[in-house]
Amino acid sequence: MGEAKAGGYLPPTGDAAHAAAEPQIDHSHRDIAGGWLRPAVFGAMDGLVSNFALIAGVAGSDAAAKTIAITGLAGLAGGAFSMAAGEYTSVASQSELAKAEVEVERRELVRAPEAELRELAEIYIARGLDEELAYEVATQLSRDPDQALEVHAREELGLDPHDLPSPWLAAGSSFASFAVGAVLPLLPYLLGATALWPAMILTMAGLFAAGAVVSRVTGRPWWFGGLRQLLLGGAAGGLTYLLGMAIGQGIG
Repeated sequence: MGEAKAGGYLPPTGDAAHAAAEPQIDHSHRDIAGGWLRPAVFGAMDGLVSNFALIAGVAGSDAAAKTIAITGLAGLAGGAFSMAAGEYTSVASQSELAKAEVEVERRELVRAPEAELRELAEIYIARGLDEELAYEVATQLSRDPDQALEVHAREELGLDPHDLPSPWLAAGSSFASFAVGAVLPLLPYLLGATALWPAMILTMAGLFAAGAVVSRVTGRPWWFGGLRQLLLGGAAGGLTYLLGMAIGQGIG
C-alpha cells in the first residue's frame, strides 16, 4: 500500500507495485464438452415433446380421457426405458472403445518408447513449439509411465483415461430426465382432466421454461431459447393432433 506524505501520495514500490500492475483474472468458463447438460436436456425435451405429441394425437381421435391417460403412461414408460437402454449402449460402447485405444497406447509405450516420444514431440511442434523445446517437454512428460500414458491419451485420443463416462449413470440420467419431461403433459389427465387444453398449457410452459434455462447456460437470450423450443414443440404437438384427428375421422 502507498503511504500519504507531505506533498502527496507515495505510490507502491517493489512487489506491491508489481501486484498492483498485474492484471487480475476474474472469469470462468461454461462446460462446453457436453457433460451432464446434453443428455439431461435431450432427455427432458424428448419426453416432453414426444409424450405431448402422443397424447395430442390420441386426443385428436376423440378417445376417452382414461384411454389418453393410459396411452400417456405407456408412452412415458416405453420412452424412458428406451432412452435409458439407448444411452447405456451408446456410452458403454464409447467407453469400451476408449479403453481399447488406451490399451493400444499402453502397449506402444512399452514396445516403442522412442517412437512414441517422437510422436508426442511432433504434436507439440505442430502446435508452435520449436523442435528443441518440443523434445524437451516430451522427454519430461515421458519419464513416468503413468503420466506418459495419460499425456498420450489426452493429446492423441482427446480423452482422460481416469475419467471415462459411466454407462449406468448415463442410463439413469436419461431415464429420469425423460420421465420428468413426459409426465408434464400427462399430469392433467392423471388429475382428472378430460380436455386437452390443460395438458397443452402445461406443456407449452414446460417447453418455454426448459428452453429459457438452456439459453441461460449457453449464453443466448432466455426469451430466444424459450420461444425456439416453444415453436418446435408446439409444431410437433399440433401436427400430431391433426394427424390423430384425421385418422379418427377416417376410421370413424
